[in-house]
Amino acid sequence: MFTYRRTLASSALAVAVLVTSACSNGADAPESGGGAGKPAARGTALAAVDTLAVKGRAPKTGYEREKFGRAWADVDGNGCGTRDDILKRDLTGVRFTDGHCKVASGTLTVDPYTGTTVPYARGRSKVDIDHVVALSDAWQKGAQKWDAETRRRFANDPLNLLAVDASTNRRKSDGDAATWLPPNKAYRCTYVARQVAVKKKYGVWVTGGERDAMKRVLGGCPQQKLP
Repeated sequence: MFTYRRTLASSALAVAVLVTSACSNGADAPESGGGAGKPAARGTALAAVDTLAVKGRAPKTGYEREKFGRAWADVDGNGCGTRDDILKRDLTGVRFTDGHCKVASGTLTVDPYTGTTVPYARGRSKVDIDHVVALSDAWQKGAQKWDAETRRRFANDPLNLLAVDASTNRRKSDGDAATWLPPNKAYRCTYVARQVAVKKKYGVWVTGGERDAMKRVLGGCPQQKLP
């Protein structure tokens, strides 16, 4: 009887050792495989988030659209205003009212913010040209200290401009990544990467909540590049 009990105890101990060893090996596996905690790859939008300055939002005092220059100026000297340049870039089936500048009609085949198709007709447009980083958001995060020419370039930079569904754009207002993301979830990685690229280019800072929101989105697409 004593021998039987000793054999049974030895067998139980051996099983316990094996189970403990298996659990330990399993816990170590993610580490050796480069799981959570692995630094973002160089050149990715996720890595670029950490290059942005983090500060609190400054007051909106003094903000006016006119502080960023005349709307849709011809900053590239091609004879066309920026709004029409972006419509030509983002719409399909474009038709003009005169020559090659004023876009009369076209189709936003896939609106990035909703994933839907939106028709464009000059004068009764359902398409807006959105500042991906809103002008008033930039104003509260550094732009109020810029000179007039830098603000003018920022407001007309194609990197910061997208043709989008008008009603969705107006719901966005001047929201940042912490307060608004496109309803089209498939576009969120691209959208946030573009915001990061714009803020990095112009030295616009982010709030702590905004940085965290950017990282949450880009953490789901860690190889997303900056545009």
